[in-house]
Amino acid sequence: MRVLVTGGSGFLGKALVFQLLSAGHEVVTLCRGRDEDLERSDANNVRGDLADQDTVREAARGCDAVIHTAAKVGAHVRAAEFESTNVLGTRHVIDACLTEQVGRLIYTSTPSVVHAGGDIEGADESLPYPDSFHAHYPRTKAAAERAVLAANGDQLATVALRPHLIWGPGDTNLVPRILARARAGRLRFVGTTPKLVDTTYIDNAVDAHLCALRQLEPGAACAGKAYFIANGEPVLQSSIINGILEAGGLPPNDQFISATAARIVGGVLEAAYWLFGLRGEPPMTRFLAEQLSTAHWYDLSAAARELEYRPRVSVEEGLRRLAISLRSDAKPRAHEV
Repeated sequence: MRVLVTGGSGFLGKALVFQLLSAGHEVVTLCRGRDEDLERSDANNVRGDLADQDTVREAARGCDAVIHTAAKVGAHVRAAEFESTNVLGTRHVIDACLTEQVGRLIYTSTPSVVHAGGDIEGADESLPYPDSFHAHYPRTKAAAERAVLAANGDQLATVALRPHLIWGPGDTNLVPRILARARAGRLRFVGTTPKLVDTTYIDNAVDAHLCALRQLEPGAACAGKAYFIANGEPVLQSSIINGILEAGGLPPNDQFISATAARIVGGVLEAAYWLFGLRGEPPMTRFLAEQLSTAHWYDLSAAARELEYRPRVSVEEGLRRLAISLRSDAKPRAHEV
C-alpha cells in the first residue's frame, strides 16, 4: 500500500515509517520540519502544517491509507494552537481522505480522552467521554477522535487507537524527562497510595497500528471504533519509573509529594509561566498531577479480538532494550574522541 504518516518525524511516527518501509509499503510523511533520518530513507517527505488544507490534500493524494499520529502536546501552549493542530488539522486529514479517495484512516488518540479525574482500573471502551476536561490536550484530542469516528462509512473506514504512555529507545518525551528530572534532583512520585499503570512499549504501539491497517476496511468489526492499546502489564508507577532510571544508570527514586500538594504546585507554576511568559514546559501542572496520582490500566480484550493485537515485547524486555540503547547513546562518537 501507499501510506501517509502524519507526524512522521515524531517518536511513534518515525518508528511506523521505518516499519512500513521494511514491510514493503510505499510511505509518504507529512512533517512541519526537516528530519535527517527521514530524508535518508525511501519515504516521500512532504513538509507542511496540518492547518494548511492544500498541503494535507497533496500529501494524501494517491494514498491507500493514512495513519494520523501528528498532534500538539504539552501544557504551556495556547488553546488556539491545540485547536489548530488537533481539531482543525484532523478535520483537514478527514477531508483529504474523502477528497482524494483514501480508503482507510487510522487515528492515534489517547486514553486521556476518557479520563475524568479518578482511577481507571480495567475499564473497556464503553467508558464515556467526560462532561468536561482539565486541559486543552485531552479536550482537543477527544474532539478529533469523535470527528474521525463519525467520518466512518462506505467511502472511508476509520479507527482510533489509544496507546497509553509510549516509551522505549528513541523516546523524545517520557524517558528523557524522567532522566533529566532525576539528574536535577527534581523527580517526585505523586501521591502516597501506590497506583497501577499500564504503559506501551514502542514496538507494541507500532504493531497495534499495523494490526489496524491490516484489519480496517468498510464494514470491518473495528471500523468506527476506538481501542485502548497498552502492554497488558499493569505495574506500580514507581516500578516503571525506577526501571527507566535503572536503564539510564541512575539510582531509584524514593521521594514523594502528596497529590494535593502537586496540584497546588502545578496551578502556581501554570500561572507563573503564563504571567511571566516563561518558555518551555512547567515541571508540574494540575493535569500532570492528576495523571500521576491516579491508576490507569485497561481491558485490552477488544483490541485482541477485533484488531488481533498481541503485545509481543514485555516491560522487562523493553527495559533491557532501553538500557542498551541509552548506553549506546552515551558513548562518545568518533568526532568527540
